[in-house]
Amino acid sequence: MHTGRVTETTPLPLAEIEATARAAHAGQTDKAGRPYAEHLRAVAEGVRARGGDEEQIAAAWLHDAVEDDKLSRWWLEEAALTRRTKDIVLAVTKRSGEPPEAYAARILATPGALLVKEADLAHNADPARLAVLDGPTRTRLTEKYARMRALLGLAIS
Repeated sequence: MHTGRVTETTPLPLAEIEATARAAHAGQTDKAGRPYAEHLRAVAEGVRARGGDEEQIAAAWLHDAVEDDKLSRWWLEEAALTRRTKDIVLAVTKRSGEPPEAYAARILATPGALLVKEADLAHNADPARLAVLDGPTRTRLTEKYARMRALLGLAIS
């Protein structure tokens, strides 16, 4: 990891951002028990497939790092990332006690964030991924993801 301040003209390369995200989430698993890095990769690839740029792909790799307390807000602010990448990560970071409507409004107000959240929701709601969960959890998450898609004005997939 880089230390110290670096100007916005020299952001970390994507490979280094990926390595940082993988290291930060090392040992973490998703609800199905899979390595969490698989989710990060899927979201980054989803952003790329949807036409996202390097700043959005970088944000996709880091999209859960602050929310999951794997990297601090301080780290994010000091990291050699563009302001846009930082803003996207902060936009998609849920805040404790925050209503879904406020969360969705922040995503919609942040340039580039909607595409990252769309890729995140698409992977989270993947039927193959949900199929391994117990029925009540699968139902709860399916409803949660559908509600967020509606709040964001995304078609239900």
